[in-house]
Amino acid sequence: MTETAYLSLLGERVRAWRSEQGVTRKALALASGVSERYLAQLEAGEGNISVLLLRKVARAMGVPVENLVREVAPRERPIALLGLRGAGKSTLGAKLAEALKLPFIELDREVEKEAGAELGEVFALYGQDAYRRFERRALERVLAHDERAVIATGGSLVTDAGTYRMLRERCLCVWLKASPEEHMARVVAQGDLRPFKGINATSRPSALDEIRQLLADRDLLGLHQRERAAARADAQGRSGLRHITSQC
Repeated sequence: MTETAYLSLLGERVRAWRSEQGVTRKALALASGVSERYLAQLEAGEGNISVLLLRKVARAMGVPVENLVREVAPRERPIALLGLRGAGKSTLGAKLAEALKLPFIELDREVEKEAGAELGEVFALYGQDAYRRFERRALERVLAHDERAVIATGGSLVTDAGTYRMLRERCLCVWLKASPEEHMARVVAQGDLRPFKGINATSRPSALDEIRQLLADRDLLGLHQRERAAARADAQGRSGLRHITSQC
């Protein structure tokens, strides 16, 4: 784990604790004797806080300092499944979690918990920018508590640079792909056409073109070579499950 990723991990743990406990940064600063400025830097992953100051923060939180500073080994990282809607993340993710005896987490459901509303309502009531904030907070909370889990991410998470960077630093990222025709069939069967707005009974050719373009756009995101290798696995078949399990 890089120094940047490690500092980010410390910050996520403190921020997740405050969120769960309903404690403001100011209140934690008063209880620990550590300035709000230091806490802000710590939570942002920017402050190389001293051991003694971190010990004060841990005591004020009522948690062992080891809980904040422990490092996650590479093979203990969560497994994050990425891909467009209809790539098979939920289906394969549930099977993978069962095979590895790990919790299975659908990030969209965690977003709903953060927002207190169903996903469709989140977009309708708050808009795309607010959804991104809920998504990032949900991911921070999941990563702070589930060091080993299989996470099915939202199809558009990778378009948010900061959230995607955090995911790459903290997880084994596996990119699932299917053919445009498979994507279309699955999202139509699910009854939720996000993000393929052009799909309807009379526009199949244009919808397929839209899916092809979205897939091409994702390929331009500069995925790591290991992610590219995993992405070529069959998203639904046993070969895909074996391929991913062998890396975990």
